[in-house]
Order: sequence, then C-alpha cells, then structure tokens
Amino acid sequence: MKRGRKTNEANSSSSEETTEKESKRRRVIDEKTVAVQSPDWANLLQDIILQVFQYLPLLDRAHASQVCRSWNQVFHMPDLWRCFEFELNQPATSYLRATHPELIKQIIKRHSNHLQYVSFKVVDSSKESAEAACDILSQLVNCSLKTLGLISTARPSFMDLPKSHFISALTVVFVNSKSLSSLKIDDTPVDDPSLKVLVANNSDTLKLLKMSSCPHVSPAGILCVADQCHGLRELALNYHLLSDELLLALSSEKHVRLEHLRIDVVSENPGQTQFHTIQKSSWDAFIKHSPKVNLVMYFFLYEEEFDPFFRYEIPVTHLYFGRSVSKDVLGRVGMTCPRLVELVVCANGLRPLDEELIRIAERCKYLSAVGLGECEVSCSAFVEFVKMCGGRLSQLSIMEEVLIPDQKYSLEQIHWEVSKHLGRVWFPDMMPTW
Repeated sequence: MKRGRKTNEANSSSSEETTEKESKRRRVIDEKTVAVQSPDWANLLQDIILQVFQYLPLLDRAHASQVCRSWNQVFHMPDLWRCFEFELNQPATSYLRATHPELIKQIIKRHSNHLQYVSFKVVDSSKESAEAACDILSQLVNCSLKTLGLISTARPSFMDLPKSHFISALTVVFVNSKSLSSLKIDDTPVDDPSLKVLVANNSDTLKLLKMSSCPHVSPAGILCVADQCHGLRELALNYHLLSDELLLALSSEKHVRLEHLRIDVVSENPGQTQFHTIQKSSWDAFIKHSPKVNLVMYFFLYEEEFDPFFRYEIPVTHLYFGRSVSKDVLGRVGMTCPRLVELVVCANGLRPLDEELIRIAERCKYLSAVGLGECEVSCSAFVEFVKMCGGRLSQLSIMEEVLIPDQKYSLEQIHWEVSKHLGRVWFPDMMPTW
C-alpha cells in the first residue's frame, strides 16, 4: 500500500511539472505572437510615414507628428512641404475647417523655403479670409514657387480687397519665384503692371496662365505675356482680352504650340456689353500654328448678344452654353464649327432642335460628347442624330424631359433604339424626385 501511494504521488508531481512547463511554453508563444501582431510604429520607414502624411489634412498631420520623435522628424521633412494648400475661412461665417493660424505661422517660419506648389483656397466670401491669403503671400520671400493658385469658391473675396494690397502681395511671389510655371489667378484684381513683373522674372518658365474675370487687365497686358512667354502652353481668359494681335502673337514661330485655350464670353447685363469680332485670318493663323489645340468657349450671353459670333468658321472644340440659346445660333454652330468635339446646351426654349442637331451631326465629324438640358427634340430626330454620329458618341447626357414622343418612337422604345446605334446600353437622364 505504501509503495502504491508513493507511485501515485510521483506521477502526480510529474504531471504538475509537465503542466507548468506547457503553461510557460504557451506564455512564451503568446508573447511572441503579440510582438508580431503589434509592430513598433516608431520604427516604420520614414518613406512610408511620409507617404501616409501626404494624404492627411494638415491638422491631422500635426497631431500625428506628436506620436513620437520619428514621426515628428517626418513632419518637418522638406518633401512633405513642397506641395501645400492653405484653406482659409472665418469660423463665424463657415462650418468648414480652415488651416489653423498657429500652424500657418509654423509653416512660414520653418518651411517657406521648401514650398514649391502652393494654392490658397478661400472657402467663404469674407474679405478677412482674402486678406489672410495676401498676408501669407507677402511673407513668402524666401521661396521659389513653381505653381501658385488663388481659388475663391465663394465670390467675390479677392475682388473686395484694396487693389494695392493684393498687387503688393502678389508681386512678392513674382519677384522671388524665378521659375514659376503655373499661375491661376481667376477673379482677382491683378493688373497690367503686375503682369509685367511676372514676365520680367518668369518669362522662360511660365507654361500655364489662368486669369478669367480679371477686370483690371487690358488686351495690351495679356499681349505682353504672349509676346514674352514663348513657352506658354495653356491660357484661360475672358473674351474682352482676346484680340487679333494676341492670336497672331501665339502663332509666331518663337512660340510653342498652344495646347489649351479657354475663353469665357460673359455678359452680366443685357445690352450693356459690346462684343468685338475676331478676324477669320487670325483664327486661321492660330490653328495653323497649333493644329491640335483644344479651344474651349463658355458662353453666358443673352440671346440678342450672339450676333457677332458664329458668322464664319471658328476652330472651337468644346462649346458650352450656360444660358438660353436660340435655334438660329445653334444652326450657325453646325455650319461654322467643324472641329467641335463637345457640345453642352443648358437651355433653348420650347422650339424643337431637330434640324439643328441633324446639321451638327452632318458637319461636326469629331463630335463625341453632347449634353442637353432644358431643350426639346423629337424622338425621331434624336434617333437619327445618334445614328449619324454612331459609336463615336462616348458621352450622351440627355434629360428625359427633352425627348418628345412622336408617331415613330415612344419614350420606352427610344432606349432600345439609341442603345443599338451606340453599341452600348443607354438611358436618358432623369430628374430626381426628392
């Protein structure tokens, strides 16, 4: 009996030792597993952290920089600050997040010489936000920008500033940036003398200039830019700045081929704006020099103001009518715009555009995108239009209310017929019911 009791005690002791060893082994495995599943974020490669930071909003980026020393070092790397957008608004007038003033001070103090691709986005219409943008601009004396964009999502903002204050801040950038290649200054009080400063310091590098709705610039001012900046490839301006002399300057042998020209034709009050006529010979010289240029024209005119336009052939490729346009004007478009690629008509009235669409399909052989808003077209004419254009219509946006059923096609039938000629499934757009 004693011998059996000793044997049982020995077996029990051995079992406990085995259990304890197994428990220790599992703890070691669990600790290793935790170590594998919980990496040391502080030891991530800085290139990876840099890429992550580039996608973060500024405030989140600043918070992340406080995690550890490594992340803070990445926060101050020059590569992170080459491209930056300042968002400006007044908290009392906007619910949108703005760039914090203290962060702006830190950026200017430590990273102004690293900034190269900069934009200012004023997301409200307050004069204070525009003034804040100018104050920042005037402090960028140690940087050489490559791109600058002044974006006002709610007008007027920059136009409310004293002209001298805005010009003074802008010329700081023009003088100190010797390699400015892209400049977007729509809806600003920029003027001819400031453009001369721009040209004097950046004529060899400027490739893109967008300056629609700049009332203080004259045709002579923009002509100075075209005469000196021979590398200019993209230009956006209002029609009142367009002249025969400008087109001929852009067509000179010294000038590179223009890739994109946008012209806004705008009238605020009917009958108060006189629109001049550009000579056909000037357009011919321009298109001969830049045969692949995209000529984009936005029309915001009243019907009685279209008389100077589309009287002879014009090399427009993208045409947008933001207000009601007459059947007569659309008929002239079909006769005078052989290079047309895209046509958007927001409104026309209550007279069907059957003949006009057929004429456009016949003569505009490159047409590939069409949008019709408050217009009327019979279903038969629309099917014939699509049939003539065929599969080249890559974009066809037509409101269902535009299509008028006739004896040949109903609204139910037109879906199948148009889809057949396009070679893909197509439906008209429908107005939301909410």
